Formats: sequence, structure tokens, C-alpha cells
Amino acid sequence: MTDNANLDFAEQASRLHADILDSFDEELEMEFDDVRLDPVLKELGHAAPVDMDRRLYLRELLRLQSELVKLQEWVVEQKLKVVVLFEGRDAAGKGGAIKRITQRLNPRVCRVAALPAPSERERSQWYFQRYVAHLPAAGELVLFDRSWYNRAGVERVMGFCTDDEYEEFYRSVPEFERMLIRSGIILVKYWFSITDEEQYRRFLMRIHDPLKQWKLSPMDLESRRRWEDYTRAKEEMLSRTHTEQAPWWIVEADDKKRARLNCIQHLLMQIPYGQTKQPEVVLPARVYNADYLRSPVPQQMLVPQFF
Repeated sequence: MTDNANLDFAEQASRLHADILDSFDEELEMEFDDVRLDPVLKELGHAAPVDMDRRLYLRELLRLQSELVKLQEWVVEQKLKVVVLFEGRDAAGKGGAIKRITQRLNPRVCRVAALPAPSERERSQWYFQRYVAHLPAAGELVLFDRSWYNRAGVERVMGFCTDDEYEEFYRSVPEFERMLIRSGIILVKYWFSITDEEQYRRFLMRIHDPLKQWKLSPMDLESRRRWEDYTRAKEEMLSRTHTEQAPWWIVEADDKKRARLNCIQHLLMQIPYGQTKQPEVVLPARVYNADYLRSPVPQQMLVPQFF
């Protein structure tokens, strides 16, 4: 191998290493964001949470994410249909857990369904109809960031449904979920549980963080006021919809990092998966044409080098 070839190989290896580190930096950036407001919390008289060791957390997260990739490949190969529901109070950490699950997966295989408030037309349809449209086909995994259980929670507490609609939901949902399971769908339901004090602290962080204020809606603030109403609604929901075929799983979520790791580990245990055989990938040789000349990019089209 010539000296130039050695240099080229070393440069390629260096760039590959940098690309791998850059993919890890994405998680580090999110972790730094979690602690960014600790000084603000202290000024407000609230101690910053004592999280698990960051190095241990990142090591375990990357290990679990590598297993999620294997699970994804198994879902595709076996043509499985997987639905995972994420429910919980506002600021319970559902979105953060979903983000870590999907972070390294193929969005064509694993997608998130986060439905807005129903339109006038949707309110006139069968209640489950708009959720059915997002169910997976074979070889897909769908994560619902809130689900049909909106009726048992926010709609009940805020008066967005009638008593008859509420009771009809409870009559229908066990059979609806049994129908999903009979059709071959693997259904997993998580409730992210946080304490009164922890939700209050997280709301304070959002209020004083300009990067997160968009997460606070008038509905969120009202949910804070109606903590006990939501507690009663949650307890009724769990008691009436925790079935043998579709049980609820409670994720203790005051510690965000542990909640994410525990949820991912548990999810992996709910879907037995094996190692899929991956075809060997061989990068084809680049075709060079003697008559090809790359056109220069006009200077005025280039983004300035700010950094």
C-alpha cells in the first residue's frame, strides 16, 4: 500500500469515527438540555433532581437501543404488527421515552402517532375510527403518544364528552382491544406515573425555559389545577381497562433516565425476538467517466461559514 493510500485510509477511518461520535452526541445534547435549568430551579427554591450516573445511563441506553434495532429487524422479517400506547399526566416524560425508542430506528418501520384534537367531522365518527387509520401494517411498529384513552382522561375531566359517551367507551374498549389482538396486533400499554411534586417542578422548568414554553398549553395549566380529578379518572381507567389480554404497565417516572431505561427494557421483553440474518453489504465501485466535469457551485448560493 502506498503512502498516499495509507493517508487516504487513515483519513476515511478518522471521518468514520467522527461520524459515529456525532451520532452519540445527539443524546448528549439532550442530556445537557435536561440539566440546563438546574440553577433556575435552585433560585426558585427547588433542588435539582438526583439522577442516575450519566455515564452509566448513556452506556445502558446505547445497549438497549442496539437491541431495539434488532427488534425492528425482527418485526420486519416476521411481518409483526406492534402497537405501543404511552399515557400519563402532562410532563410525565412520555415524549422523552418515545424519542429515545425511535432515535436510532427506521421511521418507515417505527413511527409515532400523536393525534391533535378531533375535528368536527371526526367527532361525528365512531370514536375509535381516527385511531384505526394509524394502526400498523405487517412489519410496522406504531407508538401512540396518547391514544384512544383520551376519552378516559382529558375528555372526562374537562367535560369534552357526555356521561353516555364515557360509559360507551368503557363498554367498547375491552372488545376493541381484543379485536386488535385477534387480528394479530401485539398491544402494549404504558402509564407513566409521576408525583404531584415532580409535575410541579417540571412545570416550573417549562415556565422559566424559553425553549420549552411552547410545551405549556392552557390545557396543561388547567390539568395542574385539577390534579385530583385526573387521579380519579386515571384510577377508574386502570381498574376498568386492565385486562388479561391487554394489561396496563406502570412506569415510575419521577427519575426520567431510569424511566426511559426501564420502559425500553420492559418493551423488549414483551416481544420475543431473535437475530435476523443480514446480507453482506458490499459497496460497489464508483463509476468514473472521462467526459464528466463537475460544475462549480455559484458563490452566492453557498451558506456563509458562520462557524
